[in-house]
Amino acid sequence: MKKHGILNSHICKVLSDLGHTDYIVVADAGLPVPEGVTKIDLALKVGVPSFQDVVDVIAADMVIEKVTLAEEIKQENEQALQYITRTFAGEKLENPQVTSLHLNLEQAAVIEFCSHEQFKELTRHAKAVIRTGEAKPYANCILQAGVYF
Repeated sequence: MKKHGILNSHICKVLSDLGHTDYIVVADAGLPVPEGVTKIDLALKVGVPSFQDVVDVIAADMVIEKVTLAEEIKQENEQALQYITRTFAGEKLENPQVTSLHLNLEQAAVIEFCSHEQFKELTRHAKAVIRTGEAKPYANCILQAGVYF
């Protein structure tokens, strides 16, 4: 039995199989999962587990070079946008006015935006969609794998 890190065997398998530029999606409870894409459903009830809890655990175990968000998050979910920016922006932040004392520079990644419709289209090529219990709008992100060397 694993002692540390992610205990969910499905998530461990997906992360272990990722290659450079492959990606996964961490989704709120309402994001549709395309036919043929693996769905790992963690949702227990509204809000549990949260988007932030799931992203935190995955980010601790995955090399992430790019995060993609729906453009609509800027108007509809400032809290999730600030969390993603604080967690991933570091030195590669496209908007240098956004700063935080909580940046994890080891995890710095490019943050890109697209329309929600484009976002849903991109999910068709994900290795997996991890569904959370999050019930706030646009609490979804695409995490693209980088390399550790």
